[in-house]
Amino acid sequence: MAWCAVRSFNVPAVDMRALRTRAPLAAGAGFASVASTALWRSPKRSLPFACFAISTDSRIKEAVQTEKAPAALGPYSQATKANNFLFVSGVLGLVPETGKFISDSVEDQTEQVLKNMGEILKAGGASYAAVVKTTIMLADLKDFKKVNEIYAKYFPSPAPARSTYQVAALPLDAKIEIECIAAI
Repeated sequence: MAWCAVRSFNVPAVDMRALRTRAPLAAGAGFASVASTALWRSPKRSLPFACFAISTDSRIKEAVQTEKAPAALGPYSQATKANNFLFVSGVLGLVPETGKFISDSVEDQTEQVLKNMGEILKAGGASYAAVVKTTIMLADLKDFKKVNEIYAKYFPSPAPARSTYQVAALPLDAKIEIECIAAI
């Protein structure tokens, strides 16, 4: 992130084009207008208080890829490293060598999802112990208990924060998909 300095205050830079929803845009514009009141203006010249530019420098994020887990199904990375975190994309229960599901059962798919996730975590320099948040998407919430029994074997205490949802559909008609965030 770029920083702008005005009167010895460091202010994070914001690229208004990069903001995609109105709420952050309004918050950013509101901050700039409040911050640029007469209290911050020099009588000799008026300096802008906030700069509006976010760096697109590729050094702030890095894609993670491993052949030991299924390739991404679209234009996204298996995981991305940024700011001492590893963001793992949704993982399916596909066998990396075949690209097909391990089986049709939610138990087998859950086990394979977590094995695949482990390989991605390892490639990104993390482990299950470093996971701070997971999100589980299930085709059928009735599978919650079955998934929990398998999931519990992979994450040591303290367990990561977690959300679980039943969704209308998953890619390739999967029974389960899990994404996570790990500290690195």
